[in-house]
Amino acid sequence: MSENSESSSNPSIFQKIWRWIFNDASLYEGLSDEEKHQIDGFRLVVFFLMHIACLSVFYVGISWVAVALMLALYFARMFFITAFYHRYFSHRTYAVSRLMQFLMAFFGCTAGQRGPLWWAGHHRGHHVNSDTEIDPHSPRNGFLNSHMLWFFRRGNFSLHDHRIKDLLKYPELRLLEKFDWVPFLLLFLACYFLGEVLAAYFPALNSNGLQLLVWGGFVSTVILYHATYTINSLAHVFGKRRFDTNDDSRNNIWLAFLTLGEGWHNNHHRYPAATRQGFYRGELDISFILINMLAVIGLAKDLKPVPVHILEEGRRQ
Repeated sequence: MSENSESSSNPSIFQKIWRWIFNDASLYEGLSDEEKHQIDGFRLVVFFLMHIACLSVFYVGISWVAVALMLALYFARMFFITAFYHRYFSHRTYAVSRLMQFLMAFFGCTAGQRGPLWWAGHHRGHHVNSDTEIDPHSPRNGFLNSHMLWFFRRGNFSLHDHRIKDLLKYPELRLLEKFDWVPFLLLFLACYFLGEVLAAYFPALNSNGLQLLVWGGFVSTVILYHATYTINSLAHVFGKRRFDTNDDSRNNIWLAFLTLGEGWHNNHHRYPAATRQGFYRGELDISFILINMLAVIGLAKDLKPVPVHILEEGRRQ
């Protein structure tokens, strides 16, 4: 009995790897405050290796196909994060079928930013505690922590089940959450095999599997990472405040361009239930435009508008 208890509280390296592969929440239970603040070395090493792998561009070379794939995967996965993970799973600003919901979750996982349940749970907590001492990624608690270090801290690995009860009722989402790395890995494999096919049948394109793996996989993902992180960090520091919210959120046109509309962050913090974040004319919101297109073809419905009184409030201020 005591041996089993000791094994459970002090898992071996193999048990830790096994639990990590399956996103086992028990790996992060019972942590002290000091342990919660600690950075997980393994995840940090993997993150930096992704960056180092980008230097392989000097070995694999460049082609227009590689750059086009890099940009396409950046755009697509930014949309998956902003429209699916953020506006649907985190805020439920529109409705979809159960099949579409699963596909959205699967495609969102290709961004390599963990599963939709973890993402939604932490983002909902951010809105409740935005720019307070318990907000895990407020720039007030350190800019570098806000931008990237926060999600390496062991205390931020749990799902926060109490915040996502509406999503936990779907067993397919819980299963995908355990294997959120699988779609990400499949995307990298697809990049490699696409390059090999092009090399075999279209050699004039000067592309190959390794080249597309580096550009479409590593380079695109690292750029996507840091562009997404700017909303946690830069969008709470630089920009204009149309609304007087209880946080430091700001509207930033450059970040809005970079993140397909997420840069209208002060708007969003004033009324996060709206599908759109560019509330006014001239506030381009590409994610909202694309969600509207999904609605036109019947894949989305019940898009939530910005209330008139909120729009009037913004005009007055």
